[in-house]
Amino acid sequence: MHIHHLSEQNSVLNTFLSEMRNIDIQKDSMRFRRNIERIGEILGYEMSKSFNFKVATIQTPLGDCVINEIDNNIVLCSILRAGVPLHNGLLNYFDTAENAFISAYRHHKHEPESFEIIVEYLACPSLENKTLILADPMLATGQSMLATFEALQPFGTPKEVHLACIIGAQEGVDFVENHFDKNTHLWIAAIDEKLNNKGYIIPGLGDAGDLAFGEKLQQ
Repeated sequence: MHIHHLSEQNSVLNTFLSEMRNIDIQKDSMRFRRNIERIGEILGYEMSKSFNFKVATIQTPLGDCVINEIDNNIVLCSILRAGVPLHNGLLNYFDTAENAFISAYRHHKHEPESFEIIVEYLACPSLENKTLILADPMLATGQSMLATFEALQPFGTPKEVHLACIIGAQEGVDFVENHFDKNTHLWIAAIDEKLNNKGYIIPGLGDAGDLAFGEKLQQ
């Protein structure tokens, strides 16, 4: 797997990450969502450098202009619900992309420390020979990302796969590296050191879905 750890180089990305982690600033849910979206834009920009380009000639008011344009057929798939603002950020840059949405959540059977990933809702176009971008802000155990990818398999075989995340635990990064094809790209803003006994990223930032959209009742 090709791992692109973006915060290893200093940029404005680190400011957005800091605000998302800060226990006082993250209470502003609108700002939290906007920071997810802005990081999605940065991930999309960096990702675009790895895409294929074609030469095109366009007409300006004063003449012809030769320019390189992206030549990938992109399908952007986000994991609900925290993935919505990340999806928007990526879509701001890949505005002609087709779109897919999937629900994947942790179902705790008996003990808080054990869970399974449940996939219920899925809407997806054909993925055959296209560029698939799987977007999920938090890469904790990596199981949601894998379950999502497996659920998408009936829709065709992508030409290439890109995973877009904001914060991941090293354990989750290792998991997807071991379970996805070696040519898969992981674009991630920050990699944290570990998970706690409930599978949450440490130091992380808390529950991204709750911070973005409000707390939910547990079932």
